[in-house]
Amino acid sequence: MDSILIITFIVGYLLIVLEGHLGINKAAFALIMCGVLWSIVLVNGDHSLVSEAIISHLGDTAEILLFLIGAMTIVDLIDRHDGFDVITKRITCRNKIALLWVLVFITFFMSAVLDNMTTTIIMIVLLRKLLSERKDVMLFASMIVIAANSGGAWSPIGDVTTLMLWMKENVTSLPLVSYLIVPCIVSVVVPAAFVSMRLRGTDMECKRINHTVYAHETVVGKRFRISVLVLGVMGLLSVPILKTFVGLPPYMSALLSLGVIWIVTDCAYNHKTHIDERRKNRVVRVLRKIDMSTILFFFGILMAVSALQYTGILSRLAELLDGSLHNVYAIVGSIGVISSIVDNVPLVAACMGMYPVVDPVTLTGVADSAYLMNFVQDGPFWQLLAYCAGVGGSMLIIGSAAGVVAMGLEKINFGWYFKNITLLAFLGYVAGLAIIFLEDLIFKI
Repeated sequence: MDSILIITFIVGYLLIVLEGHLGINKAAFALIMCGVLWSIVLVNGDHSLVSEAIISHLGDTAEILLFLIGAMTIVDLIDRHDGFDVITKRITCRNKIALLWVLVFITFFMSAVLDNMTTTIIMIVLLRKLLSERKDVMLFASMIVIAANSGGAWSPIGDVTTLMLWMKENVTSLPLVSYLIVPCIVSVVVPAAFVSMRLRGTDMECKRINHTVYAHETVVGKRFRISVLVLGVMGLLSVPILKTFVGLPPYMSALLSLGVIWIVTDCAYNHKTHIDERRKNRVVRVLRKIDMSTILFFFGILMAVSALQYTGILSRLAELLDGSLHNVYAIVGSIGVISSIVDNVPLVAACMGMYPVVDPVTLTGVADSAYLMNFVQDGPFWQLLAYCAGVGGSMLIIGSAAGVVAMGLEKINFGWYFKNITLLAFLGYVAGLAIIFLEDLIFKI
């Protein structure tokens, strides 16, 4: 049975990777793969036990999906009210090097609160207003991709993979942020510094920016747009705060915040009787346009990986890796490189299935306890995984959702990115790993 499951997963995954060539949404392949894998397990196992396992894994998956639905709706609501324009409108440009650092800085911290894809879209739309030369736009858009991926890696809600680790309590908020923020900053600063040197001697002037065009037509005033932005950002920031101090699960916090914003916006629109109802961006309207294909893709891929976890395939793979490498830097560093080719969501899901969180109390007197300490909550393995899976995706244009979005918006081809950006992203990735290694040495002293 194991060989059939592995072959099915590999075939399904290849079809997902070839989404662009086949012209079929990857969610379809993920859902089919999920159903086929669990069907094979049901046929070859105890029906009642497998059914209980499906329900158990479904609960874990649903927590992630409900959080994503709440967070995606909040972000989309802000965007439809042009709330982000409040931030981008204040960006001015005197020369390209200064603009580069401003965009990188804003993208890095914005993606820690918003998802990487949304942040990339917002910043590239702004970039088009500032730069006119094609080569400059491609170069700056590539740096936005790197900054978005690095910015999402150090925040518990900044990237889906980090969110997964945080919601399953492999990592906690404050240790994650304090451990990874400096390496993630370094992973952006290094390639940005090289790009800055490349820009020297070129035409330093930017074109005049016109902020009168909004991403979405709105019928509300500036005060209302700011109110939606503040409520949305506060709602997202409340997620780790409520989990830390109250213990409220992240998906409950996200839905609570959505409920509050829902009431506030509906009350505001109810008083605007002079506006056509079809032009009001109510939450109900935003929910109809939510990207359900992405939600279904995550559902399919996470449940598919859970089938491999249930059968013990992932734990045996972990034993194989431990026997051959037996070093968390080698294991996770390789995963980071692979994440530039393969979607990082199933990679992280697989790692979570391969390596359970270890209770340090149980390690007393256990052989190789020093190595197993890497897998305790907030241990080096999980911190490294959050960093490598997020930052490693920047090494190729197809390695992250942010990269794929930039590829589509600016028609950045694979070859150009590989020639001009891959080495810079790799240097930033390695520099960040070096910082993490130094942090481990310091804390172990």
